Amino acid sequence: MFSEYFGLNRLLSFLTVCLIGVVICSGIFWFIYSSPPKVITITSGPAGSPFESNAAKYGGYLHSNGVSLKILPSEGSLENLDRLTNLTEKVDIGFVQGGIADQMTAHKLVSLGSVGYEPLLIFYRGTNSVTMLSQFEGKRLAIGSEGSGTHALALLLLQTNGIAPGGTTDLENLNGAGAADALLAGKVDAVFLMSDSASIQTIRTLLRSPGVQLMSFEQADAYTRRFNFLNKLLLPEGSLDLGKNLPPQDVWLIGPTVELVARPGLNSAISDLVLEAATVAHKNAGIFQNQGEFPAPLVHEFTISQDAQRYYKSGRKGLYNFLPFWIASLINRFAMAFVPVLLVLIPGFKVIPALYRWRSQLRIYRWYRKLLVLEREVVMDPSHAHQGDYLQRLNEIETVVRQMKVPASFANLFYSLRQHIDFVRDRITNRAKEKAAGH
Repeated sequence: MFSEYFGLNRLLSFLTVCLIGVVICSGIFWFIYSSPPKVITITSGPAGSPFESNAAKYGGYLHSNGVSLKILPSEGSLENLDRLTNLTEKVDIGFVQGGIADQMTAHKLVSLGSVGYEPLLIFYRGTNSVTMLSQFEGKRLAIGSEGSGTHALALLLLQTNGIAPGGTTDLENLNGAGAADALLAGKVDAVFLMSDSASIQTIRTLLRSPGVQLMSFEQADAYTRRFNFLNKLLLPEGSLDLGKNLPPQDVWLIGPTVELVARPGLNSAISDLVLEAATVAHKNAGIFQNQGEFPAPLVHEFTISQDAQRYYKSGRKGLYNFLPFWIASLINRFAMAFVPVLLVLIPGFKVIPALYRWRSQLRIYRWYRKLLVLEREVVMDPSHAHQGDYLQRLNEIETVVRQMKVPASFANLFYSLRQHIDFVRDRITNRAKEKAAGH
């Protein structure tokens, strides 16, 4: 087909077929490669924690769109971060508390945005008011289990106040309900709790327990100035229980935001779907946030992914607004995979044959030019003395032309050239006859 219709020789025909095959295979590969996974995995938090309950909300939304979410419990933010950076772990997304990732680790991952504030709650026993962490020196403190964001933030803040492991202060790695039980039993003097390590029920239990108080950070502004990932948060009087007026007064807290972190290779359609799930799960107003405040593209340690930036700027991509997720995905992938293929092949079908035809025509026109030069010499020779030389040159042209191999698409030019060779031969012969008749 290529040799006869487009005028390509066998080598160019073979190369053209190979090029078309490579382009089409590339389109098929991209179509398959870009297919959204039907199952993704999130690393969440301890059982009963807000991290786990939010992951369950995500799972419900994703399931309604044909994507299954596998939820992996964890000890908290640090373990989530380790799983996301460890490529042997089959994890796609996870909740990570702000302020715990170093620069090298942060560059390996991307953020889909912040999904809420995570206040640090410090409960302590006693009647004396505690407003500064330095007042806990020499006490027994439960600072969360290793692997939790609570543990990492507690150590950072305590060390800032001169309290470090191995000193006079007893630091115990107790988490969530275990830490609360130890506080109520008098085994520790204070506990550090956050949403990645404690359930709402545990927090409510401590608030209602006699002799247990919630620390208000008198130096909240100083902490937020020193650590830019921290936020100053107000827990209003009575906000947890109006009837029992819990807490009994305004409490100032500090805490980072929780980021929804992903590996850089997360499928763009899945990224949009996860952000939609996050919007559904976190859009409502809460004690510390306004309606629609989260998710939000707040930049901390992690760079906001390009897909997330686009989503926050313009929302879902075209067809996903009107069609079911998988149908829109199919059409979108087909367009992305095969429209470029057509954009490459259609000009190729025109340009390559045109270039080859131009080259082949030049081969034929080359001998036309020699034929024109020869005819002009014949006409301009008044002596008619070089007919033998003219015929010899014409025979040489004819010999070369007859040996030319041309495709069928150039048959008109080829046979036209041969006819014109015969025409010039007739002119030479006739002029020879005219010379003979003149004598």
